[in-house]
Amino acid sequence: MPKVENAIIMAAGLGTRMRPLTNEIPKPLVKVNGKRMIETIIQGLRKNGITNISIVTGYLADKFEFLTSKYSGLKLINNPYYQQYNNLSSLYVARNELKNTIILDGDQLINNLGVLDSTFDKSGYAGTWVDNWTDEWIMHTDDNGKVVSCDRNGGQDGYRLYSVSKWTAKDSAKLRNLVEKEFEAKNYDIYWDDVAMYKYPEQFDLFVHKVNSNDIVEIDSLDELKAIDPSYKSIG
Repeated sequence: MPKVENAIIMAAGLGTRMRPLTNEIPKPLVKVNGKRMIETIIQGLRKNGITNISIVTGYLADKFEFLTSKYSGLKLINNPYYQQYNNLSSLYVARNELKNTIILDGDQLINNLGVLDSTFDKSGYAGTWVDNWTDEWIMHTDDNGKVVSCDRNGGQDGYRLYSVSKWTAKDSAKLRNLVEKEFEAKNYDIYWDDVAMYKYPEQFDLFVHKVNSNDIVEIDSLDELKAIDPSYKSIG
């Protein structure tokens, strides 16, 4: 059974929906109930024995520098394309870190550290079952949990996709080559997740890593932040 060797945390984005907070601070460094989002992820990874951590930065990249002295084994990878292209560029600049790897977004809360367990058997994404329609990406599976399709514009009766995925070394090698291919072909506007999920699904066997609905909390906007942390309610 493979074991996660390292983590790649995506933290290059502008965080426009969290303004004005993100005018001077990157979204992953925003504190939620007193703790920076990205630090809760770093600490959760370390508690699971994952200390080789790469953070892909872009917007206000210098704000992340203190983390390298605070956490051993952590390094920053700058994405110079973050303002021009979609997040395919972030995995492109970190592609040489891909092995038995967990990839996460830095602007979320992991309430159940079991989600970051270093042991896994198959590549795939964290997902929770939803009955009702949602505008999130929805994965549909066969009886064995293998992803057979994904509704990227919303759906129901499937597994909501979260930005926590684990990749075996074999699949990472394929992912790295295909990310290079797409980026160097100037297909800049796609998400890196599109590579395995939509553009080349026949090359991957992806499975849902089942989680509960409150295990992972994605905070996409200032209103969602206010609902979780009332200390921000006065910010307009």
